[in-house]
Amino acid sequence: MCIRDRNKIGPYGWATYTPWLTPDGGFHSDLTMHRVAEDTVNVVTGAFDGPRDLAWIKKYMPKDGSVTVTDRSRDVATLGLWGPNAPALLATLTDADLSFEGSPYGSLREVVLDCAGTRVPATLFRISYVGDSGWEIYVAWDAAVKVWDALMANGGDFGLRPTGMGVYAVSGRIEKGYRLQGAELESEYNPLEAGLARPKVKSADFIGKEAYLAAREAGEPEVLMCTMTGDDQTDSAGRTRWMQGGNEPLCDLDGNTIYDSHGRVSRVTTAGYGPSVGKVILMGYLPRAMATAGTKLQVMYMNEYFPVTVVGTYGPFDPSDSRLKGGEGVRQESTGLRET
Repeated sequence: MCIRDRNKIGPYGWATYTPWLTPDGGFHSDLTMHRVAEDTVNVVTGAFDGPRDLAWIKKYMPKDGSVTVTDRSRDVATLGLWGPNAPALLATLTDADLSFEGSPYGSLREVVLDCAGTRVPATLFRISYVGDSGWEIYVAWDAAVKVWDALMANGGDFGLRPTGMGVYAVSGRIEKGYRLQGAELESEYNPLEAGLARPKVKSADFIGKEAYLAAREAGEPEVLMCTMTGDDQTDSAGRTRWMQGGNEPLCDLDGNTIYDSHGRVSRVTTAGYGPSVGKVILMGYLPRAMATAGTKLQVMYMNEYFPVTVVGTYGPFDPSDSRLKGGEGVRQESTGLRET
């Protein structure tokens, strides 16, 4: 979506990840906002959330004509290129500076890609949802196949592998402890509990601001979003259970279901296998007393209890973000390519 405001909003050339809140301070959406001109913001929502978020914008935008919104879902395509070899592979299509200095994390850069002799204008957004550095590449809808084919043609020497939502929405995401709308991000939890609060709050008014400020003023949240790893997936019949999905209750070592003071049950919000760490990873909200690294708990899965250990409020892979923001990586994974 493209939002154009007659009042200048600069600076531009940068983007940010941000939630949109409900009036009572829970999560309505999470998305990225791209400032592409002094008076224009591009809004990139989740794969299935576009119509919902467009309706939300239209409901709350000014009615005096000062702001317009355009649905560009059929105009722009996105390719995700990530991994330690992503810069070298992308450099086969452009001579733009792809270093962390020339294309910093969170930046938008306009480039031209040479796709088998066809010059394709593209916007590079340095961000990742899979735990390794790279870009979301925005191109005109009709040019997306040319860019895909060019990357695939050049990708053999760089370990390129097409991947799907199993990596983008599960394994790569939970290795980093990234939150997902509809799983970790729900209307009954606020940004402080989700670990997404920022040091400052913008001065402009926004939906849910009063409730959000009240939550901040109340002090440390009593529950926190945490990641956990499975200690043993062997069931009573000797079978290995590879946990997936969510909504399974978390329990203490005596098998007691965990509740917070609001009566909310601690449940697994996402579970899946993390190939980079070689373990099953789970995410879920826990009372603060339990939300510390090393805490031993249990999860009920397939009507049996399985032991898990709390990692912390971030994922077990690259917790320092060195791979994403410019530093030496700890492992060398294959480049991943995603189409949305």
